Amino acid sequence: MNKSWHISRRRMLRGVSAAMALPYLEMMGDRSISIAGIKQHPTARLCYLYFPNGVADGAWQPAATGNHGELRKLNRWMHPLEPLKRDITIFHNIWTPRGNGHGAGTATWLTGHGYDEKRIDAGGVSADQIAAQHLGKQTLLPSLELSLQGEGFFSRSLVRNTISWVNRKTPAPRDVEPRIVFDRMFRTRTNAPITQAVLDQVLEDARDLKRQAGAEDVRKIDEYLDSVRSIERRIQFSGKQTKRLRSQTALQERFKRPEQNRPKEHREYVRLMLDMIVLAFWADATRVCTLMLDHGQSNRYFNFIDNVHGTWHALSHWKDASGKTEDDDGVTSWTSAKVKRDMYNRVTEWHHEQIAYFLNRLKHLDERGTSLLDRSLVLYGSSLADGHDHSARNLPLLLAGGGCGNVKPGRLLQMTEDTSLSRLHLSMLHAAGIDATRFGDADEALHELHR
Repeated sequence: MNKSWHISRRRMLRGVSAAMALPYLEMMGDRSISIAGIKQHPTARLCYLYFPNGVADGAWQPAATGNHGELRKLNRWMHPLEPLKRDITIFHNIWTPRGNGHGAGTATWLTGHGYDEKRIDAGGVSADQIAAQHLGKQTLLPSLELSLQGEGFFSRSLVRNTISWVNRKTPAPRDVEPRIVFDRMFRTRTNAPITQAVLDQVLEDARDLKRQAGAEDVRKIDEYLDSVRSIERRIQFSGKQTKRLRSQTALQERFKRPEQNRPKEHREYVRLMLDMIVLAFWADATRVCTLMLDHGQSNRYFNFIDNVHGTWHALSHWKDASGKTEDDDGVTSWTSAKVKRDMYNRVTEWHHEQIAYFLNRLKHLDERGTSLLDRSLVLYGSSLADGHDHSARNLPLLLAGGGCGNVKPGRLLQMTEDTSLSRLHLSMLHAAGIDATRFGDADEALHELHR
């Protein structure tokens, strides 16, 4: 390298001293961090909604279907979804052969592997993070990993609080505060404002520098230019979405920056987090989201539902009505297993109301002549079937949306034999345009799902 000249670092830093860091170059003496650039490409959105503690046997079975599985009528516990039955697929006979239970089942719901608790090893990258690796380069954020703040003894259990894995041993961090989620998508400032004029100056300086640099420095300057462009795109994104939101009067009331603290009412908290996903998909801030509706062994009380008493986990063990088992709170008891099962089903029904709210939001947002729901795939389900038995077979699973025309909804997809959940995950990746040949224990997609 010719050392007879040096970069004017003062000139380079003039535009970005409070906002961005320069890449390390051989002609400089310090290091910094660069950010990957982002490009846009329209494709399907993928959303994974997890709930714990399973459902009572029979609570997921439609009341009536046609000769080819068409959903004619949903059961009483699924009735909030009745107006949406043409937009959903219900599955029968899908299970998780490698992982089950409140701990391992939660951790591996999206990985398709078994769980090694001693090594904190979920066996592989989760489906959402595989999708984020492919789709995340096209959006502001690669993915969003959301969760409600857990309730109960296991609220700090890693294995019960994780469905998304960056690699087999690294869980993705979760956001539980709606305002933080909103700010990640829409706020462009830290301590100093970034203006388009500043960015134009930075880009021009970097191009001048590139003409004088060696091969290794050219590579690093290219990374730097990507960093600048990503910030430039963030500014443009925020401005564009602000104008767009102002033009959508129906959205203004709900899609605004949340208050600093989580809502005290659980229903409002759930819906606000779901709104963050709708907003992320509508604004194309990301195309991959996960949301845990509680940790995998939730002891949340649903006493705010009429005629429901006791914790979610206790209710899931509906065959024990004495209130004296290790799963109970030591205070609540029930008159019979039938009464307890009814309360368990009411909790299931309450969650279906929230999912119906979410799907209706997506369905009534237009994107280039079709609904946002038609451009999405939303998997809603649990890692347990019947909660009392901790069953792995016939998991409660519901897939909503059309995946940009790649999925045929409105039916019960009844498999003739036990079918791995990994095949469903592989199919969802394919529907999103991701050419994966294998996922978990599956090397074949669920072909019956597609048109």
